[in-house]
Amino acid sequence: MKVQDLLAHGFGAVTLPDGDREIDGAYVGDLLSWVMGRAQMDNAWITIMSNVNVIAVASLADTSCVILAEGVTMSEDLIQTAQAKEINVLTSEEPIFETAVKLAGLIS
Repeated sequence: MKVQDLLAHGFGAVTLPDGDREIDGAYVGDLLSWVMGRAQMDNAWITIMSNVNVIAVASLADTSCVILAEGVTMSEDLIQTAQAKEINVLTSEEPIFETAVKLAGLIS
């Protein structure tokens, strides 16, 4: 499944510079150092964190996208940073668990 395909399933787009990027798994976590060491390349990363370090970790881990669960938003300068670093960022209004279950059903 491609990142842009999630838009048809209730996810919202914050930045989508590489919507054709494939998703081959998922990782859920908020402890940035933990995510950096465990998220896999091409995973969708689900979090409630929304600071500049999220963009840095997504870049280092080479995740296909960041999904901000529970209606979390990003500031305008953070959105611009994500766009400049070509990090796909999506949103979900649902809690983390429901977001992960929904994503798992779509990519399995």
